[in-house]
Amino acid sequence: MDWKIEVIPVPVADVEKAKAFYSEQVGFVVDHDTRTTEETRIVQLTPPGSGCSIVIGAPIGMAPGSLQGVQIVVDDLDAARARLAEGGVEAGTIKHYDQDGGLAEGRGGRWNAFVFFNDLDGNGWVLQERG
Repeated sequence: MDWKIEVIPVPVADVEKAKAFYSEQVGFVVDHDTRTTEETRIVQLTPPGSGCSIVIGAPIGMAPGSLQGVQIVVDDLDAARARLAEGGVEAGTIKHYDQDGGLAEGRGGRWNAFVFFNDLDGNGWVLQERG
């Protein structure tokens, strides 16, 4: 039996601003934008090539900015970081985990290269380069 994570809810304060951030600045594809009631608007977006999407606007009981550490694996960390910069997203430098478990500048060994960034609400994301 396969168990697949297909949607991750992301708590945001403003659906319209978050949709623009994730679609225009980060480059996620808008799968759908649905209004279920006058007060509830649900937007689903998918990173290019991903089998897992995010959803914003769904009532999930989490404070905006409280989601931290969702990893997106990429083949080319430099290209992904450049894409974020093109969209005006502030992304950190490439870092790796050292022998003590702390973060150090530059790439480490296989699967040990990361870039961290936040959305408008402070939800924290991690790009990891495929080893």
